[in-house]
Amino acid sequence: MLAALRQRVSAWIRPRQSEALPVTLDRHRIYILPTGFGLFIALILGAMLLGALNYNNNPALLLGFLLASTAVLSLHATHLTLSGVRLRTAHALAVHAGEPMLLKLQLESDGARDRNGLVLELDGSRAMVRVVDALLAHAELRVPTHTRGWMAIGRITVSTTQPLGLARAWAYFWPQPRLLVYPRLEAQAPPLPSHAGLGARNRVRSQGDELHHLRDYRHGDPPRQIAWKASARSERLLVREYESRSDRDLRLDWNALTGMANEARISRLARWVVEADRIGARYQLILPNATLGPAQGHAHRHACLRALALLPHG
Repeated sequence: MLAALRQRVSAWIRPRQSEALPVTLDRHRIYILPTGFGLFIALILGAMLLGALNYNNNPALLLGFLLASTAVLSLHATHLTLSGVRLRTAHALAVHAGEPMLLKLQLESDGARDRNGLVLELDGSRAMVRVVDALLAHAELRVPTHTRGWMAIGRITVSTTQPLGLARAWAYFWPQPRLLVYPRLEAQAPPLPSHAGLGARNRVRSQGDELHHLRDYRHGDPPRQIAWKASARSERLLVREYESRSDRDLRLDWNALTGMANEARISRLARWVVEADRIGARYQLILPNATLGPAQGHAHRHACLRALALLPHG
C-alpha cells in the first residue's frame, strides 16, 4: 500500500516527466509544510494566546500576535529561498556497474537574494550548497549504479528549512540527460590473451625493445649505438642492432569466449580492455555488431567500454 501511495504521489507532483536543462524553480513547483519544531511553536503560541484571552492580558496578546506574525513571515522567507533557483547542468563521468557515480550539479539563482542551507538529495545521497547572488554553486551527489548501459538520473529533491526552521520547503528537479554506466568488471578474470597478436612479427631497428645482434660499423651510425666493449675485444668497431616487436596488438574477440553467458563475456572483455589500457598496449575489440581498433589511449578505451555497455541485454 505504501509503494502504491508513493507511486500515486509521484505521478501527481511536478515535474511529471524528465525535462531539459537548465530548469528554474517557480512558485508552482514549490511545496511547503511545517516541521516538527514548527508544530511545537504553533502549539506554544496557541497556548499563549489562549491564556492571554482567558486573563484578558493585553501585553501577552500583543506578544503572542507578534510572535505569530514572525512565524508566518518566516514561511514566506522559506518559500522564497527556493523560488528562482536554477539547475544549469548535471553530468558525471562513467563508472563500472556496482561503483558509486559522482553526479556533479551546477546551480545558480536569479541574483535577488542569497540562498542558504539548500539540501540536495538523490537515492539516499545528500549534499548541502549555498547559492550566492548570480554565482554558480557546485554540488556533488554519490549515486549508486546497478546495471550497465544508460541510467536515468531520476528526481533530485532540493529543500530548505531556512531561516527559522519552522517549515520545510521542497521542490524537484528531473534532469533529462542520461548517464552512461560501464559493464561490471570480472573479479577473477584470466590474464590477457597471449596468442592474440595482429600480424605479429619482429623488425630489426637501430632502436627497439631487445638486443638482436652486433654488426660492423657503417658510416652515419649514431655514436650511442656503438658497442665499445665488444669493439675492444674484437678489435673492430661494432654497432648494436635492436629487435622491435610488433606483436603488442591484442585481439579481444567476443567469439573466442565460447561457452560463456553474454553478461559474463561482457564482464571479461571489459576487464581485458581496462588491463590492456593500463599496460599501454594496442588492442582490437571484436563484438558481434562492431569491430573497434586496433588503437590505444583514453578515447579508444572509452569507445570500447561504451560499446560493451550498450550491447543488448540477454
